[in-house]
Amino acid sequence: MPSAIEDYALIGDCQTAALVARDGSLDWLCFPRFDSDACFAALLGDDRNGRWQLAPLGPARVSRRYRPGTLILETEFVTDSGTATLVDFMPVRKVHSEAQHPRVLRIVHCTRGSVQMRMDLVIRFDYGRTIPWVTRQPGGALVAIAGPHLLALRTDVPIRGEDLRTVSDFTLHEGQTARFDLAYGSSFLPVPPASDIDASLRKTQEWWSAWISRCTYNGRWADVVKRSLITLKALTYEPTGGIAAAATTSLPEQPRGTRNWDYRFCWLRDATFTLFAFMHAGYSEEARRWHDWLLRSVAGSADQVQVLYGFAGERQLLEWEVPWLTGYEGASPVRVGNAASKQLQLDIFGEIADVLYHTPMRPAPPGVAEDGAVFHFDLQISLLEHLQKIWRHADHGIWEVRGPQRHFTHSKVMAWVAFDRAIRSSERLHLQAPLDEWRAARQQIHDDVCRQAFDPQLGSFVQSYGSKEMDASLLFIPLVGFLPATDPRVAGTVRQIEKQLMRDGFVMRYETHRFDDGLPPGEGVFLACSFWLADTYKLMGRDAEAERLLERLLPLQNDVGLLSEEYHLQEKRLLGNFPQAFSHVALVNTIINLNTEHGPARQRSSHNHPSADSHAEASEPAAEGYETTKIKK
Repeated sequence: MPSAIEDYALIGDCQTAALVARDGSLDWLCFPRFDSDACFAALLGDDRNGRWQLAPLGPARVSRRYRPGTLILETEFVTDSGTATLVDFMPVRKVHSEAQHPRVLRIVHCTRGSVQMRMDLVIRFDYGRTIPWVTRQPGGALVAIAGPHLLALRTDVPIRGEDLRTVSDFTLHEGQTARFDLAYGSSFLPVPPASDIDASLRKTQEWWSAWISRCTYNGRWADVVKRSLITLKALTYEPTGGIAAAATTSLPEQPRGTRNWDYRFCWLRDATFTLFAFMHAGYSEEARRWHDWLLRSVAGSADQVQVLYGFAGERQLLEWEVPWLTGYEGASPVRVGNAASKQLQLDIFGEIADVLYHTPMRPAPPGVAEDGAVFHFDLQISLLEHLQKIWRHADHGIWEVRGPQRHFTHSKVMAWVAFDRAIRSSERLHLQAPLDEWRAARQQIHDDVCRQAFDPQLGSFVQSYGSKEMDASLLFIPLVGFLPATDPRVAGTVRQIEKQLMRDGFVMRYETHRFDDGLPPGEGVFLACSFWLADTYKLMGRDAEAERLLERLLPLQNDVGLLSEEYHLQEKRLLGNFPQAFSHVALVNTIINLNTEHGPARQRSSHNHPSADSHAEASEPAAEGYETTKIKK
C-alpha cells in the first residue's frame, strides 16, 4: 500500500519530479518529463507497480526536512543500533541540453552506531506494467531496458536479483556512506555515464540556494513563502516556462472515490495568480517566462483556445484509463490525459487578458516582425472577437464539471474581466482597438450578471443563473474588481458562503450533494478557496478574520511544507494531487496580501468600480508594472 499523501515529499529537476515517502520509498517518478509514463507507480497501486525503497531493516523513528533553501531531502532513521541519514535529490538539468541525463541520486550516511539497511528496486515502465530486461554491464552498471526506455543503476554496495526486483542488504557503521545513482536514457543510445554524486550534491545545493536568494519577501511567514516558491519552481518545466498543476495524476479528491484526474499539465486558469505570486516575491523572469508560455500556447485560431496544454503547448491531451493500476488506496479509475482540455470554459479569456494587462510587454516571439506590444494586442483582439460571439453561451465553468453546461456566474465575471483588461491595455499603451464595442460588451456582461446572477432573497450572488446554490468562485467578484469589496452584494455573498460552504472553518468549492456536476457527490475542502476567502476578508477590512483563517490553513502543510489540492476534515488528511501548484500559489499570495501594503489582491481588484446600479463605466487604468513590495510595519 502507498503511504498517506501527507507522508510524501517532492524532489525534482525542473523537468520532472518524484515523490519519496517517510519510509524511504520512492513511489512515483516519470522520466524524462512530468507527463511521461511512470517507471515507479506504486503510488497508484502497490510495490509490484514499481518503487525504489531505501530504509533500515527493522523498526526506526523517522524525521525529515529539506536542506534550507533547497529541494534536497534528508530523512533520518533512528534505530536501536544507530542512526542513518538518507539524502535524496535530482540534479537540475541544463535547459535544452540533451547531454545531461535525468537521474535520481541517493546517499545513505551512518552518523551513529551501525544500521542494517535494505534496498528494494522494482522497475516497471509504462505506468507500472512493463517488466524490463535487466543486465549487468562490464563497467558495473545494472541496466534495465524495455522498448525505448532505459534505466541504469550504479552503487557501491552489492546488489542481486530476486523475484523480478533488485535488492541489497548492507550494513553501515558510523562514518560510512553508500551511494546510489539511477539515470534515465534511451535504449537505442549509449548508457548514461556515471555521475559524480558528491559534486552533483554540492552543485544542486548551490543552484537552489542561489535561486531562493532572489526572493524579495522578508515579512511574516517568509520561510513558508520560500518553501512554496521552491515547490512552484520545482513544478516548472524549465525548457518552456510552463508550470505543472501538480506532479501526479489520479490522487483522489475523496477517499476511494472517482474524482481522480491527471494534473500533469498547464492550466490557463492558474495564470494570473501564478504571475502575481512570482512577481510580488521578486521573480520577474519566472513570471515573464510563464507569460510567454501562455502566449505561445494560445497562439492560433481563437475558437481553438484550450483550457489546458502540455508543457510545450501540446494540445492533444486525450484522456484514457489505466486498467492495470488499482488506484491510490483503491480509488479508481486511474486517468492519464485530461478531457477538460476540450471543454468550453469562458473564464480562460479573462485570465489571458489579465496576464497581458499585468505583465510589462515583452518582445514578440522569434520570427514575428511586429513590435511586441502590437503582437500581443493583435492576439488579444482576436480572442475578444471570438468572446463577443460566445460569452452568452453556457459552459463547463471553473470546476470543469462533467455534467450539464450552465451559465456560471464566475465564467461571466471573467468574461467581463477579458473586456475590462483589454480596454485598459489599449488606453495605457495607446493602441488602436474597437473600444466602443468593448465598452458596450463590458457593460452588457456586467448588467447581465447583476441582473441574472444576484438573488435578492438570499442577498447574494449565486453559482449560476437561476440557481440557489453557492460557489466559492463567487469570491472572484471582489478579487478581480467586478464589484468593490465594500458593495453590499459582496458582503451578502460572503455571508452566504460562510453560512453554506464553511466546514470547520474551511471553505468547500460547492455543495456536491446538492449540485449535479456529473460525478458521485463528496470531496474534501478545496484549499485555494479558503485562501480566496482570506484575501476577500482583507479587501473588506476584516483583517483579524483574514489572519485567523490563514493561521488555520498553515498547519495543513505536511512536515516539509507541502500542500495538496484538498483536505479531508473527518480523516484529518490531505487529498488530491500533490503537491498542488494552485494551493501553493494561493498560500504565497495570501501571505503577501496580509503583510504588505499593495499585495496581489489589492492590485488585481484596484480600479474605479461600476456603481451600485451597475451602469457606471470603470475606465481608470491601473498602475503599470509592479511596485516594490512594502512590508507592513
